[in-house]
Amino acid sequence: MDLTDPPRRPRAESIVPMINVVFLLLIFFLMTSRLAQPDPFEITPPKAALDTEATAEAVLYIDAQGQMQFDGAGGEAAIARLAAASAGSPVVQLRADAGLEAAALARILRQLAAAGLSRAELTVRPQ
Repeated sequence: MDLTDPPRRPRAESIVPMINVVFLLLIFFLMTSRLAQPDPFEITPPKAALDTEATAEAVLYIDAQGQMQFDGAGGEAAIARLAAASAGSPVVQLRADAGLEAAALARILRQLAAAGLSRAELTVRPQ
């Protein structure tokens, strides 16, 4: 009669530390990423010879009919909210549709100047 313990198989490596690392990386990327909001409406920017990109943080969307949108607000409320949001920086980025008339854009620029926004960068697409 053999009373010795049966030979033990070597213990497999634990996968728990690797799962912990994966979850930590997932949490890190979720915390550090910045999700972009979708455009409020479809805009086709005008074509232009372009040297630089627009760099302003605040973006005012303008469709072909002259409807404005900023941070969920439309019309005059969009300009008021835009002026409040960019109080420290008087620069605003305009994403206007190519079908927008120049007179409507000039009217919007006057409204922006009256709200204290002295500089506007128009987003264009290269020719």
